Amino acid sequence: MAEPPGAAATTDRPGTWDPTAPGILRLPSGRLLRGRGLTRPLPAGPRPDFGLYLLGRPPKGLDWEHRWVRWPDFRLPADRADAADAFREAWRRCATERVELACAGGRGRTGTALACIAVLDGVPATEAVAYVREHYSRHAVETPWQRKFVERPA
Repeated sequence: MAEPPGAAATTDRPGTWDPTAPGILRLPSGRLLRGRGLTRPLPAGPRPDFGLYLLGRPPKGLDWEHRWVRWPDFRLPADRADAADAFREAWRRCATERVELACAGGRGRTGTALACIAVLDGVPATEAVAYVREHYSRHAVETPWQRKFVERPA
């Protein structure tokens, strides 16, 4: 899954998120991602250009481009290779687009995916969960197997 960061530090670019908005994770490269729980209302402000949804069933009612990774609650993705490809796509796209990642609650699966993307951005795999917990949510990555997945995703 590893891909070299290859991106210069970015700051507050048009077409990306407000870095001070709730749920925003700033990666070491400066890229911004929004994590959220789909059980909560859509946050105020711009809509995503692309969403990556980590759910047991396909999401409904989204009128922006999105991708679904089959990932039952408290478990791991059903297809690890598909998940790794989706993480790479989200990482590439968040350089120039508003990308959000979401599961039902916005913590376990979302936090795990954000940690995997942080690894793509250069955070050591053994430090990625701590990075996401510090910069996104202290409740991110809920299970021991999600933590292990971050360290060995595919």
